[in-house]
Amino acid sequence: MAYLSDEAVKAMGFKYLGENVKISDKASIYNVDQIDIDDNSRIDDFCVLSGKISIGKHVHIAAFCLVAGGEKGIRMDDFSGLAYHVQVFTQSDDYTGRTLTNPTVPEAYKLVKRKAIHIGRHVIIGASSIVFPGVILLEGCSVGAMSLVRKSTQPWGVYVGNPAQRIKERKKDMLELEEKFLAEKLNDSL
Repeated sequence: MAYLSDEAVKAMGFKYLGENVKISDKASIYNVDQIDIDDNSRIDDFCVLSGKISIGKHVHIAAFCLVAGGEKGIRMDDFSGLAYHVQVFTQSDDYTGRTLTNPTVPEAYKLVKRKAIHIGRHVIIGASSIVFPGVILLEGCSVGAMSLVRKSTQPWGVYVGNPAQRIKERKKDMLELEEKFLAEKLNDSL
């Protein structure tokens, strides 16, 4: 995977840009003035990011993801991640047939749902999953591949299916590893 140079990433004009941010030269990023990316985060090939987005530290967005923040926004907390082909939408047309749909139609003829999304610390969303507007994935949740997340989650659960449902607790061992990792990083910087 080829990443843009640090200079090229800085020149894009992000709202905020941390240190050691890696962005594929094949990613498409729109509305950069509304996007902030914190330290050590990475965006891989063929991702599309647009709208209001806030990306924390050590966040990974794998290849072929769509992160559509729209006007309400998506917040991804530290150590969260999206596996291949995940789609996260903060807005959606009404598909019931009561209104017209798609971006070529004026707003007066549509009914668009617009709600922010929050992806908490240590949340991982599995390949080809979809997250709908208004969902809050609380700390430590794991979403299995090909899941449809229509409702908010409780912390430290494993969720799978269509619609995604909690099937068990997720282990919290990673919290000790995070503490050790951050301590080592701090010692290395001194």
